[in-house]
Amino acid sequence: MKYRAEIDGLRALAVAPGILFHAGVDAFSGGYVGVDVFFVISGYLITTILIEEIENGRFSIINFYERRARRILPVLFFIMLLCVPFAWMWMLPSQMEEFSSSLIAVSLFVSNILFWRESDYFAAAAEEKPLLHTWSLAVEEQYYLLFPIFLILVWRFGKKPVFWIIVAMAAISLLLSEWGWRNTELANFYLAPTRAWELFAGSIAAFAVQKYGVQKNNALASLGLGAILFAIFVYDKNTPFPSVYALVPVLGTVLLILYADKETYAAKLLSRSLFVGIGLISYSAYLWHQPLFAFSKIIWLDLHGVLAFALVLITFPLAYLSWRFVETPFRDKSKFGRGHIFTFSLAGILFFSAIGIFGLTSNGFESRQAWNDHYILTEGPQEKFNDACLLQNPQLDDFSTCRASQENLPTIALIGDSHSFVLYEAMAARFPNETIINIGKWECLPFVNDEHLGRGGCEEYQQKTGAFLDANPQIHTIILAGYWGYLSSGGFAYVGGG
Repeated sequence: MKYRAEIDGLRALAVAPGILFHAGVDAFSGGYVGVDVFFVISGYLITTILIEEIENGRFSIINFYERRARRILPVLFFIMLLCVPFAWMWMLPSQMEEFSSSLIAVSLFVSNILFWRESDYFAAAAEEKPLLHTWSLAVEEQYYLLFPIFLILVWRFGKKPVFWIIVAMAAISLLLSEWGWRNTELANFYLAPTRAWELFAGSIAAFAVQKYGVQKNNALASLGLGAILFAIFVYDKNTPFPSVYALVPVLGTVLLILYADKETYAAKLLSRSLFVGIGLISYSAYLWHQPLFAFSKIIWLDLHGVLAFALVLITFPLAYLSWRFVETPFRDKSKFGRGHIFTFSLAGILFFSAIGIFGLTSNGFESRQAWNDHYILTEGPQEKFNDACLLQNPQLDDFSTCRASQENLPTIALIGDSHSFVLYEAMAARFPNETIINIGKWECLPFVNDEHLGRGGCEEYQQKTGAFLDANPQIHTIILAGYWGYLSSGGFAYVGGG
């Protein structure tokens, strides 16, 4: 397969805005689309390699998995290993339990499923999960595991039918993602079936390039580059994703793959040494940034401007070092043969799975803490969160409610996002003669007919809350509570995007 410098430049365009987005730089509000660009690139490169090897009779599933292991696992395991002592020092037992689960899930290539299932109020804050970003890596790994097998099985039908089968699967996946963001937002975000169409878009581009070559078209290549930049700077956390909105960066990437001949303006720009250099270390940079941000958030609680800027600057030198001394050596077959790679991979999977299992069975290595600290955190006298807070109210469907008394009608309503849950016990203690109900939905501020509604489902929450209040005229006091910093920070801290 012929090397294309502009593809490495495209990787730089994917990773840098994504890191700046997670650093909280408002200008890069759509930087999370870098993950989608990576998906298209991966689909294109992997499919190109597979087609060439199958047609030339050189394909070996063992060779393919070996190359993927060389590319992905060494630096991934290296950074996971570095995360362990920092987690040990700085994480509370509850956080350590979740981190332990993530070690197992990342090792087994299913972290996207774990983070989908963990995404609720009681899970550690998204910004404090060092391995959260591996959800996108898990999606790619699932593609790497299954797509070659699929291609071998259907290749007997001929190249053209295989192409149209992939087109059909891409269309189904896109339609599923469009349905998913409306009905099951978190599953839609994290799981492979609704992300597969982006990888298949790259596969479709691979078939086209293999047949027609890379065409020179300045207009279409520039349009593709512009589409990606548009998504990076215009999209934000409230843009439904993935959905038809993802077509903008995905098709933009496809246009660059198809029409950014080395003589086009877009290819010349992306082939500049700065872009290519960042592209070469993009995988390491992607792996480094989330642990840096997460542990800093755990230690300092807030990523203020100076700290966030410093972390961004640190990310790239660290990425270069891990690329130079971890990624590159493991790709050299003269240094590490196939047996070494498979042995190393299996050892890493078993090692991190074992740490994860020990972390779970020891309640987050709770013995790390002094007895007094452990007692205060787990057994000392303190108000506990009302168990009813996560029961479904039949009048409000899936919205979380707390009720001071299940016998009396509520007289005070505490309404808001997840921050309102924290106030419930204090309010109930402050007004013992009242019956308080807390109605809340995470990331939904208590506004009515306002643009600041947080993430999906908030408008429905407001409507049903209003209807509930109308149906309970005995409620004489309404208290609004929420993360009001949303109004000045530009949104809730929701990290998914890679």
